[in-house]
Amino acid sequence: MSKVYLIGAGPGHEELITLRAVNVLKNCSAIMYDRLCGESFLKYVNSDAKIYYCGKEPGCHYKTQEEINDMIVSLAKKGHTVGRVKGGDPYIFGRGGEEALRLLEEDIEFEVVPGVTSPISVLNYGGIPVTHRGIARGFHIFTAKSKDNMDLDFPVISKLKGTLIFMMGFEKLGLITNNLIENGMDKNTPCAVVMRGTTSKQKKAVGTLENIKEKALENGLANPSIIVVGDVVKFHDKLNWFEKKPLFGKNICITRTKNQSREIREKLVDLGGEVTEINSIKIKPTSEKLTPYIEKLSHYDYVVITSANAANIFFNYLIEKEIDIRNIKAKFITIGPASDKAIRKFGVVPILCAKEYVAENLFEHMKEFIKENDKILLPRSKKARTFLVEALESKGCIVDECHIYEPELGDAVGLNRFKECDVVVFTSPSTVINMIELVSIEEIRNKTVLSIGPITSVELNKNNIEHIVCDKSSNDGMIDKLIEIYNK
Repeated sequence: MSKVYLIGAGPGHEELITLRAVNVLKNCSAIMYDRLCGESFLKYVNSDAKIYYCGKEPGCHYKTQEEINDMIVSLAKKGHTVGRVKGGDPYIFGRGGEEALRLLEEDIEFEVVPGVTSPISVLNYGGIPVTHRGIARGFHIFTAKSKDNMDLDFPVISKLKGTLIFMMGFEKLGLITNNLIENGMDKNTPCAVVMRGTTSKQKKAVGTLENIKEKALENGLANPSIIVVGDVVKFHDKLNWFEKKPLFGKNICITRTKNQSREIREKLVDLGGEVTEINSIKIKPTSEKLTPYIEKLSHYDYVVITSANAANIFFNYLIEKEIDIRNIKAKFITIGPASDKAIRKFGVVPILCAKEYVAENLFEHMKEFIKENDKILLPRSKKARTFLVEALESKGCIVDECHIYEPELGDAVGLNRFKECDVVVFTSPSTVINMIELVSIEEIRNKTVLSIGPITSVELNKNNIEHIVCDKSSNDGMIDKLIEIYNK
């Protein structure tokens, strides 16, 4: 049975989307989304879903509302579960009511998923509470954008108590402020404009009814913006928690696999950054290649795990084949905190974890205790460097290298957001190679480029891409370097 969900995606910040919206999106087979909801929600969408952009740029309407209504109906009648995604809340100046009425006419089942509305959340992120005891006991929200001319009743509006909020009206800012003053509101009443609130592109202008237009233009503000009038604007600096975060205003592109991106994404968002996730790599497990080595598991002296992917694929294969890990008498060795953390989840504590994610560093530690004829299993990527195998064999070790996964070119989801990124982070040579193919080398050279370590830097240098290298090859090392770059 087909069904349509009218989904509010919130104001643009990737974490201001409801749990209900996330759960619903996973089940949609067709997605229609608007400009103001951003694209971070797409990471929750089924990979097989059909995606349709039907945003309306100011002055350039890709689709009329009637065409959008027809498209929703058409997709539903073809049997799709349709996710109609809107910025903020579908019923607050989002024309969700019109779409719902059309679905009723067509006898199509629908459900509304409320969203975090922008007039409240955007001002919150700008340090402006819409109400405050003793200052504003209520608030009024108006749309400054109508089908024809703006027809707001300013003689009444100018006399209202509390906070006044005007949506979608930046191009009419002067008209709004002049009308309020002409109808009796004090020209010195505090006024602010917040542009693209809750995102890395948030900008703000603060002044009075008399000068706010001049200040907004000086600060380079444009649509989409929210205008707020009232004494609560005076809190804009004191309660300005978001703009004081160390990575505020920065859009950071993460290029690793989806699973590997999760931890650093959460930390970057908490530090005020906006994350564009382009999974330039996807992992194709080839764990069946372990089969010839299963009978030899009890004979190895060491098992070396060089990535979190290798750890997960290796141990999940043992679980799938019901192989008792106690059959492995070998000592485990890891490289870098990610692989170390991954094997500990399976109840295995390594005897050594090389802190730097560099094979040369790992070998320097291993050569202190390995000896001739030691048997070593090395389950890892097909595209791994040959250095470690050659170095271990040079010491007389017997090395079984098994390629248990292959990195492949990732999907193109999120590519059109790359133009808004300030910095792109590379964590392996493969991410460099794949991103060049996905977005072009010229686009990458236009960004601030961060390399996790020297091995990744080799590939960047090969392509003449200027970059900054982390002091530590880890998630924390990348975060420390980003804070250093942007908080000098």
